[in-house]
Amino acid sequence: AIVIIFADLFVYILLGLLLMGYDDFYDSSEGEYWSLESMTLNEKIIYICYNAWIVLNIIALIYIGIRIYRKIKRNAT
Repeated sequence: AIVIIFADLFVYILLGLLLMGYDDFYDSSEGEYWSLESMTLNEKIIYICYNAWIVLNIIALIYIGIRIYRKIKRNAT
């Protein structure tokens, strides 16, 4: 379980570091800040992967919560 948590944090850190390039080279003439039109293709892919990773983590937390709830409910009866 600890390995999965560290792997998850590693992915967050990696995607965050890759998104720092957007902050460093943002040009206001290309569009509004954090809009897809102001991003290069590579930055768009990283941005979409980052958001997908957040959604996957939320789904995983819901799944873990349901399993814990069922285990507690089963042991209480």
